Amino acid sequence: MRIGIAGCKGRMGKMLVQAVVENPDCELAGGTVREGDPAAGEDIGTLFALGETGAKVLTDPVELFAASDAVIDFTKPELAARHADLAAQSKVALIMGTTGLGEAEQEALNRAARHTQVVQAPNMSLGVNLLLDLVEQVARALDPGFDIEIAEMHHRHKVDAPSGTALALGKAAAAGRGVDLDEVADRGRDGHTGARREGDIGFAVLRGGDVAGEHTVVFAGAGERIELTHKAGSRAIFAQGAVKAAVWANRQDPGLYSMKDVLGL
Repeated sequence: MRIGIAGCKGRMGKMLVQAVVENPDCELAGGTVREGDPAAGEDIGTLFALGETGAKVLTDPVELFAASDAVIDFTKPELAARHADLAAQSKVALIMGTTGLGEAEQEALNRAARHTQVVQAPNMSLGVNLLLDLVEQVARALDPGFDIEIAEMHHRHKVDAPSGTALALGKAAAAGRGVDLDEVADRGRDGHTGARREGDIGFAVLRGGDVAGEHTVVFAGAGERIELTHKAGSRAIFAQGAVKAAVWANRQDPGLYSMKDVLGL
């Protein structure tokens, strides 16, 4: 299976290239960089000291989609709609790991899913997707007297906050309680805020260093507290999950899927 990597020189891009090269069921189709990047035209494997692959560094995403059976995108929200349109036109599976999408980008993914396979997930690790299920179960079992707080930490370069995974955990908790996250989310506290409102789901964001990703969901009751935590030691787990999603998606009908579908959860 030929897999292309959008933004192959980014932090996640490099991990994705390595994950594809190491997977015996996959072949690297190519990867994109910005126009004018000096690496354009080089062999990607040679560029990253992985051995020659025959896959080239490209500047035109049209070429990438033409050469691929699936494309993995962990780039920027502003590129998502363009990649979704290309996936739909070329009938190429799209694995979307980019978070912080706006309404226009999300609608582009929804449109693409009518023509091709789209797997969209804020986090592609097995552990986090198991955590999502656990959070929903715990929220359903506990009464609103247990306050829910979600804390996350990522590396200093992350541009969106709270993280897509933190928001997904918030949605899981809200689903467990049968409420709309938008109506109960508390995403910023500063100054004299008053007492905590019962039923709210709070978010706390930390940024620093090279942290790949840490998420904790706290259920705090009177006299007891439950904490569910996932810590990513390396971005490699996200890359491996994305490649797994690409292989899985290539066998499916067009549609919008999640990692729960990929993992059979």
